[in-house]
Amino acid sequence: MQACPTYRVLSVEPDSPRGRVFLMKQVADGAAPVDANLAEHLYICLGCRACETACPSGVPYGRLLEYARYQIEQRGEIVPQRRGWRRFRYLAFEVVLPNRWLFKSLMVPAQLLQRAPWIGSLVAAVLPARMRRLVRMIPRGERVAHGALPEVIPPEGERRARVGLLTGCVMGALFGHVHEAMARVLRHNGCEVVVVRGQWCCGALNVHAGERDEARRMARRNIDAFARANVDAIILDSAGCGAAMKEYGELLRRDPRYARQAEAFSAKVKDVAEFLAALGVREDFGEVRKRVTYQDACHLAHGQGVRAQPRALLAKIPGLDYAELEFADRCCGAAGVYNLTQPELSATILGEKLDAIAATQADYVVTGNPGCHMQIQSGLIERGIATRVKHIVEVLDEAYAAKPGSN
Repeated sequence: MQACPTYRVLSVEPDSPRGRVFLMKQVADGAAPVDANLAEHLYICLGCRACETACPSGVPYGRLLEYARYQIEQRGEIVPQRRGWRRFRYLAFEVVLPNRWLFKSLMVPAQLLQRAPWIGSLVAAVLPARMRRLVRMIPRGERVAHGALPEVIPPEGERRARVGLLTGCVMGALFGHVHEAMARVLRHNGCEVVVVRGQWCCGALNVHAGERDEARRMARRNIDAFARANVDAIILDSAGCGAAMKEYGELLRRDPRYARQAEAFSAKVKDVAEFLAALGVREDFGEVRKRVTYQDACHLAHGQGVRAQPRALLAKIPGLDYAELEFADRCCGAAGVYNLTQPELSATILGEKLDAIAATQADYVVTGNPGCHMQIQSGLIERGIATRVKHIVEVLDEAYAAKPGSN
């Protein structure tokens, strides 16, 4: 079965990994320029890295794609019809994301709708289709975050590890309830949790969009912040952030001051499911009588090779009825801001995922990335499918809360 989503949908050779690598090689060999043709085919790619999993030769396609997009962006305006993209790119990646206070201010309307979803439903009903989709993407959960986590959260019982928690940008603004669930789960498993001050966006969206210079500045800021925390591991609940931060060593390899620090930093980065599976979770779970399926986030499965661990953790929960999702590691079409820049193709790819989820008749679809969460949630609401999107730490937290005698 074809691994590449765009080639599967479009059946056009330049929109396959092989075709894109050929175009990049032509530029590297001096046989073709960095031009509009190259940009068209590289930006229609989701960057899901499924081709890396499928490739027997181990071609680092994701890294090649990011370098090529960086070269395109260095050329300035080479695609006249993409002027809107360049304005969006400048505002999003060079103005908003690097500035935590501006970003947080812009997230306030979404946070208000998150706290009153019935207002969001009323607002969505009168909006154009694209804006309606954005409102439906605002995360919904039984719990709403209570605010900033304390800087240090002590472990329950004997301390097994001291870990730093990445709060990030989108996760911090819209998924505070997931951060809180992760902190409770880590604490219950004997971890002292440090919410490092001074950290901010990991730079993943910048890297994917070819904006490496600002991404390097973001990486340096996070490295400095976590260096002061003296933690055993840096734990994330966002697959895209984890993949980017595990590659800080590559991003800063030519930085004489930060190259070695970046390598050491990346070695500590762990997805929360990866970390818990290695640590060994306490299995004093209560029953969770739900039918659950699991959607592999691309940058967790293909980017980090974390596949078995989330499934193994779910298998430990009593009462849980697990249904494997068909083509679970296919991209859902979110891909950073792809659902904004390529909405039609993104919707087609999402449709495949929604069909597979509906077939499981699951109560929860579990995933490990905010982009996947929002994309799938929007599609489920639009189709009227009752399945709820959950992060794995939310399910683990629910199971611990369900044990007899738990508050």
